[in-house]
Amino acid sequence: MRRIFYLAIVAVLGGLFWWGLQRNPGELKSVLIGKPAPDFELPLLAPYRQEWGDRFRLADHLGKTPIVLNFWASWCYPACYEEAPVLQAAWERYRGRVLFFGINNQDKTSEALKFIDRFGLTFPQGYDPRGRVGIDYGMYGVPETFFIDRAGKVRYRHAGAIDAATLEAKIGEVLR
Repeated sequence: MRRIFYLAIVAVLGGLFWWGLQRNPGELKSVLIGKPAPDFELPLLAPYRQEWGDRFRLADHLGKTPIVLNFWASWCYPACYEEAPVLQAAWERYRGRVLFFGINNQDKTSEALKFIDRFGLTFPQGYDPRGRVGIDYGMYGVPETFFIDRAGKVRYRHAGAIDAATLEAKIGEVLR
């Protein structure tokens, strides 16, 4: 009788695990949608300090332009490697109309700098070694991208590598 009980528990847990693996992380809802973006202040990685200063505070940029906030890490393979060129191309296209900001999450500085160099990322990148900002945003894992409108409200969250079509569509929405 105990054996059947344990097998039933294993079957239920296995079923829940399988179901969870089948879900698209992009379908996970964010409690931030429609709410003000949580403010934060982070040190900038070295390549961005001359143009942007030593630190980046989100509140200094809210109300001026829409913001694309991307959480990433050098150890996030292949997703972060797939989306980095997509984000850079969009930054080049929308610079001056949309601010892109990358947050390197729970990574080593040296590895983050190698990643930035590899993809030629020119939009500002902050460093969050403890993942504190990701917690404030309810991040499930890297990569995740948040779209913040001019009013400072989170309009959309994308989990996983973002493709060019989705990025363009969501930028279009926050530019309206």
